[in-house]
Amino acid sequence: MRKSDKRRSSSLLLGSVRVPLKGLAAAVALAVVATTGPATADGPDHGPVAEPAQQTQPGYGDSEGHEPGLDPTPERAPTSEVSWLSFPGGVFAVDSLGHTVRYRACDGDTGRVADPNMRVSAGVASGAVVVGGVAYRYRVPLVGRSEGTLEVIPRHRPPVELTGVVVTSPQPPTDPVAGARLFPLSGQLARVVADASLNPAGATVRDLSGRYGDQQIAVNGSLRPKAASVIKLWILVELLRRVDCGQVSLDDGVLVTPEDIVGGTGQLQFETFPQVVTLHRLAQYLIKYSDNVAANVLITYLGGFAPVNALIDSMNQRSTILARRMLDSAAAQRGEENYTSPDDVVSLLGAVWDGEILTPASRDLMIGFMREQTLNTKIPAALPQGVPVAHKTGDLPDASHDVGYYLIPGTEIAVAFLTAGPMATGDETVRRMARTVYDFLVTPADGAVEE
Repeated sequence: MRKSDKRRSSSLLLGSVRVPLKGLAAAVALAVVATTGPATADGPDHGPVAEPAQQTQPGYGDSEGHEPGLDPTPERAPTSEVSWLSFPGGVFAVDSLGHTVRYRACDGDTGRVADPNMRVSAGVASGAVVVGGVAYRYRVPLVGRSEGTLEVIPRHRPPVELTGVVVTSPQPPTDPVAGARLFPLSGQLARVVADASLNPAGATVRDLSGRYGDQQIAVNGSLRPKAASVIKLWILVELLRRVDCGQVSLDDGVLVTPEDIVGGTGQLQFETFPQVVTLHRLAQYLIKYSDNVAANVLITYLGGFAPVNALIDSMNQRSTILARRMLDSAAAQRGEENYTSPDDVVSLLGAVWDGEILTPASRDLMIGFMREQTLNTKIPAALPQGVPVAHKTGDLPDASHDVGYYLIPGTEIAVAFLTAGPMATGDETVRRMARTVYDFLVTPADGAVEE
């Protein structure tokens, strides 16, 4: 993919993302501060977890008095001092304000564990916890792109020391001077958002190419609408993470029965069942056709909501939750809903791109599926024909989203355009935001590329 491939291929030990912007101080403060941890949804196969007294369980308030289609402010006090250590095969998440940590890797998951003795000094969180007879001793800086260490000390076995890049949301820019050149885009996006009177909207943009110093900007980055089908990205990442761990193969088959069939978007609903469908085809259809049957079958295959929410929690993405299956209207009526935010989406997309959560092979497969997306009425429709994009849409009567990557050579970026409110006007708002970003990138005065 370009110069950042060199960063990524050096074994998952380098990252990218950006810091709070000067001209966007208020917007970024909102984006970073107004987020909190996902509530754990039900589902089997939690894996090894801490004793109940060690675990924390964030909760959410009700929706009274909030915009239609938007989730209420979470009950737990927000924090921006969260980071996670990326190492081959896993992550180690740290919340320095909540004094909690979480180890999640191929060999197990501690769950969210309280560490009341955590030490935070000079921008570094350090401490040790013991879960299931295994000790985890850590030293994790709270600044992205730093190097952190984790020592895993099993009982009766030699300790293992893991070293990796520290990931924050956003990451600091690699070049603040070049990054400052992206700031004017935030003002342009803010005008589009302000014009969308029927649709609360948010946008987060992250440079992936280095042209803008790997800077990230956001306008209403903490907006928390219903996730719609954007939540399928996390389902796919959790599946591919297990492939990377050697726990499953995409050649494995899953029995799909008539009881699994639902409507909405997708192609599987038109086939004859029961039949065995490979994980590869389920994963591909999940994104290419936004297939609801594939999504629900994969949720069951992965063990329910809990493993996907564990992935979300381990990456400290505090606005995202998977709480219901696709087209489960009864669950939606009970208030069980999927949510996300522009900042969380770009956090995921950035981690995938930089090889911090998936191997390069799985990353390329995921982006390849996103390039095959067949629902192209938003980002692709807003750009000149032939502009390469890889994206994932989300649609509900009260939500319209499109997120993904602009793959313009030398100017690759990750974007998340999310809206609440009427879908038709939301579609147009997404297209306007998408075109605004493109026009900024190809304007020679901004030092970008000419079309």
